[in-house]
Amino acid sequence: MEENFPIVHFLGLDFNLSNLVMITVTCVIVLLIAIICTRNLKRRPTGKQNFIEWVMDFVRGIIGSNMDWKTGGRFHVLGITLIMFIFVANMLGVVTSVAVHDEVWWRSPTADPIVTLTLAIMILALTHYYGVKMRGFKHYFMGTYLSPMKFLFPLKVVEEFANTLTLGLRLYGNIFAGEVLLSIIATQLAHINIFTGVLAIIPALLWQGFSVFIGAIQAYIFTMLTMVYMSHKVSDEH
Repeated sequence: MEENFPIVHFLGLDFNLSNLVMITVTCVIVLLIAIICTRNLKRRPTGKQNFIEWVMDFVRGIIGSNMDWKTGGRFHVLGITLIMFIFVANMLGVVTSVAVHDEVWWRSPTADPIVTLTLAIMILALTHYYGVKMRGFKHYFMGTYLSPMKFLFPLKVVEEFANTLTLGLRLYGNIFAGEVLLSIIATQLAHINIFTGVLAIIPALLWQGFSVFIGAIQAYIFTMLTMVYMSHKVSDEH
């Protein structure tokens, strides 16, 4: 199923305006959630504060399952930002997709491989940065690429590329597949006749509920793998 997107050309590069708009919308929503949930903080949390503290504790658990808190505590904010950003981004295309003049403007930004692979590259780059910063280049290089045996160096290099691809493409594949099926249910079945159009509402609602579950799982998996890769770079025991 072919989709058209609003593309602008600037300095020899192509920019997808849909991605830019949806990433901005995602960032604004996450920022608003953070501001609303952290206003008027109380010693005994209630309502919105309970939610944000649950997210913080959940991410703390993810970090704690991969590295000690003294090492991993500095990545707490990164984990919270990641899981909230990816979950919100995944949800944007679940409810609806908006097209103007046959150009798609509203959908999940994570349904584009460019977005997910860029996010994966940024995360892997951060793991290398903190690996060098916290362990020193020599210790980091020896522990990451020459351990436990030096002849594994080529495989370790390939592993870095494989981790980047799988981290980004796993997220993209799950979200894109969900949106495609929703589009098929909403358009193809509804075009047959009124009866099938009404019946299409039931599988569409069921798949939307399942897509919410998948979107949440993918946000968790991406955050978990981020902390796994980070622990491999910054922890001496790996």
